Amino acid sequence: GRRDFLKMLGFTVGYATLVTGCETPVRKAIPYLNQPNEITPGIANYYASTFFDGHDYCSILVKTREGRPIKIEGNELSPISQGATSARVQASVLNLYDIERLQGPLKDGSPTTWTTVDSDIPTQLEDIAARDGKVVLLTSTIISPSSKKVIEDFIIRFPNTQWVTYDSISMSAVRKANELTFGKASIPSYSFADAKVIVSFNADFLGTWLSPVEFTKQYTKNRILLDGKDTMSRHIQFETNMTLTGGKADKRYPIKPSEEGVILLNLYNEIASEAGKPVYNCPASPINIKELAKELVDAQGESLVISGTNDFEIQKTVNAINNLLNNYGKTIDLSQPANLKQGDDKAVANMVEEMNAGDISGLILWNTNPVYDYPEPVKFISGLEKVSLIVSFSEVQDETARLAHYVCPDNNYLESWNDAEPKEGVYSLAQPTISKLFDTRQAQETLLKWTGNQTDFLSYMEKFWEENIFTEQSIFISFREFWNQSVHDGTFIKEVPTEPVPLFTEVELKAITESDSAGLELLPYEKIAIGTGKHANNPWLQEMPDPTSMAVWDNYLCISPKFAGEEDLENEDVVKINDNFEIPVLVQPGQAYGTASIALGYGRTSAGRVANDLGINIYNYLIINKGIKNMSGSRVNITKTGKSYPLALTQTHNTMENRPLARETTLKEWQEDPASGNEMHAEAVEKHTSLYTQPQFKGFRWGMAINLNACVGCGNCVISCQAENNVSVIGKEQVKNRRIMHWMRLDRYYTGDIENPSILHQPVMCQHCDNAPCENVCPVAATPHSDEGLNQMAYNRCIGTRYCMNNCPYRVRRFNWFAFQNNDKFDFNQNNELGKMQLNPDVVVRSRGVVEKCSMCVQRIQEKKLKAKTENRPLEDGEIKTACEQSCPADAIVFGNLLDPESKISKLTENPRSYELLEQIHTLPSISYLTKIKNEG
Repeated sequence: GRRDFLKMLGFTVGYATLVTGCETPVRKAIPYLNQPNEITPGIANYYASTFFDGHDYCSILVKTREGRPIKIEGNELSPISQGATSARVQASVLNLYDIERLQGPLKDGSPTTWTTVDSDIPTQLEDIAARDGKVVLLTSTIISPSSKKVIEDFIIRFPNTQWVTYDSISMSAVRKANELTFGKASIPSYSFADAKVIVSFNADFLGTWLSPVEFTKQYTKNRILLDGKDTMSRHIQFETNMTLTGGKADKRYPIKPSEEGVILLNLYNEIASEAGKPVYNCPASPINIKELAKELVDAQGESLVISGTNDFEIQKTVNAINNLLNNYGKTIDLSQPANLKQGDDKAVANMVEEMNAGDISGLILWNTNPVYDYPEPVKFISGLEKVSLIVSFSEVQDETARLAHYVCPDNNYLESWNDAEPKEGVYSLAQPTISKLFDTRQAQETLLKWTGNQTDFLSYMEKFWEENIFTEQSIFISFREFWNQSVHDGTFIKEVPTEPVPLFTEVELKAITESDSAGLELLPYEKIAIGTGKHANNPWLQEMPDPTSMAVWDNYLCISPKFAGEEDLENEDVVKINDNFEIPVLVQPGQAYGTASIALGYGRTSAGRVANDLGINIYNYLIINKGIKNMSGSRVNITKTGKSYPLALTQTHNTMENRPLARETTLKEWQEDPASGNEMHAEAVEKHTSLYTQPQFKGFRWGMAINLNACVGCGNCVISCQAENNVSVIGKEQVKNRRIMHWMRLDRYYTGDIENPSILHQPVMCQHCDNAPCENVCPVAATPHSDEGLNQMAYNRCIGTRYCMNNCPYRVRRFNWFAFQNNDKFDFNQNNELGKMQLNPDVVVRSRGVVEKCSMCVQRIQEKKLKAKTENRPLEDGEIKTACEQSCPADAIVFGNLLDPESKISKLTENPRSYELLEQIHTLPSISYLTKIKNEG
């Protein structure tokens, strides 16, 4: 009967609840009985710090919640990064919570104690010194003045120690060329903002070369045509593979690596002839550069020529060209050199020879992994076998640390005190933003202990600053005030006097040419996300779509469409390289014919569960020529195997098919007509008709404008959004199934000749339409429209019908699959207890089975509104910054109130270049785009 049924139902449900409740693990919440003064629950704290991993530099702010670092922002007080970051810097917060990090010191591969380490190693170092043995301290580039002093103290204590600096991707030839021509082995500061004509040879300065965040800031100052500015720089790019910088160039020339020196020397001869200077014999240039030479001569003192090739002869020629053009002291500054990339290739090569000869008894490795990234790994490993003491400071048990006798794991940079001098006179500080998660110890402190100095590194650094840097300023009377202010700001700028340009030493120039040889010219290159491979175990970086190829989770062989057609090769065909290894093919428009490219940073064997055995290690195809390590120079033969290997691409359609999605025009046409390239906008607006009632807003209507002329496609916004909004990682298999979770995507379109196209990048997120097609099809009203113009998501109401996804013409809604929740191979950021520490508590962590999308960082909107209300004042324009806007190095994104006629975004939407995506369907998006303008000359 009904009554018995209900009684039984009540019992069974109650029993099930009781049993489940008993099995639920107890979670203890610890109240703040003695609350720290600096922590208010629910309120974020920001700490100025510094990111430098030996390769990339950025001055940053670290956002913490209740003592947990959760987000990285740029430090606006830094004259270098100027408030911006890169994708790798954004993702670095996740490295802190990597469960693959070592949790204590190791001896012969087994856990040990710091007491044992501090007893054993100094004793062995003293034994080596007693028998006149040699010890080498092999470090990455160190830009910390305090750390350099620690090394000096270590060498004083153990004078048999040689300090050698090693960069996996080197610029040693630039330093050597400057030493020869100017008497100073340094890398100068470059000013792209002051250059009217920029000529770059294989230097991806917007993506990976030297200081891309700084250069992007400079470059876009001359490219944002707003507020009355009607001129822009002209950018010409010569390169082998299609890079971010090449896709942005006004004119691009695909060249073989072997042609670069010849083209440069011909360019020098043309400019020298114009100036009445002697010229050099060289083969004819494969590209006519007469017009380019004339452009450069016309822009003397306002031009810039650079090369990213680590070749001594090429860098000498670049210096000679810039000298002829009178660029030194104007767009190139030798008086304030960059301290990045201090590696000495010759010293490293000599060290390897000495190891193999048995002349090195001790080797201490700090932030280096040469077993993985040295071009001759077999030779390096054979040398290691003859070293009696090998110590590594690696955070993880990487390929080199596995062969070390002792591993003394360094802290993560977010757990450490440090300082940096990326340019002469520009200082920045790093401070710990969390207590150490494991039993690790800062490498500087370890070296101090081994010298017998028991001082902690913070005290040591303070003393160094008091004696050496405090005296360089006159604002603060007491050191404590100066120190506290410097730590608070994260930066200190010392005035560096401008020195006269050193006398240029004329040197003989020549172009190294090679006799014809079979095979493709191979160019290993650095990918935007993975870089050198140091952070390959970071799942955010592995799943970040490459802005050019749109591929994730792999490297591949890039070949030109013409070569692919001749060899009957298609995407995902597997080829064999020199009978050594197999790799899939990706047909890359813009790749120079007769060449191939493969990304570095893959093929890790001891990085962690995310990166291990993913892709191919290509470092052994770098060439060491006369002691200098060059990326290009290898010749490869490829053989089709008949196999296929699936690649995960987030975009497989490469053109707009004549649809006006990302619009562009030329500078000349825009100067004649400000609406050039955007003529269809007025027509679309005129034809707008709707069955919807026109929405009315009071107070706020939030919107965003994206300047396509500024956007360089670096992908920083994608990772920034992921970090801010708890966007999950799903892995390669699910990306292949098109279950992509990024709230923000970066569409990439090729235009022009398929062999040498231009690239248009277009960031796309939820368009927050006033006539949103998704809203009226949801059966549970889970996606309503707010009275401030936001298309909202009520996750607890969503039942996952995905009607909204099917009805969205922009394809920006994501269905949450949580694909790897129970998969042992992957332990992504949301699927382990340590990784969950990064989650932003202001954003709901979505459960499996709901639709999610860009919220326009509504949590940031609410935070600033509440702050303004508390302070009894109106919101200021620009006060609210979305995650993507705040971190953008190109200043391409503007967010604000469309109802405020004086707001920056209102003025941008009134610009004749402004349009909405798919505006002809009358969805009335709150996101607008500004037409891209190309300076074709």
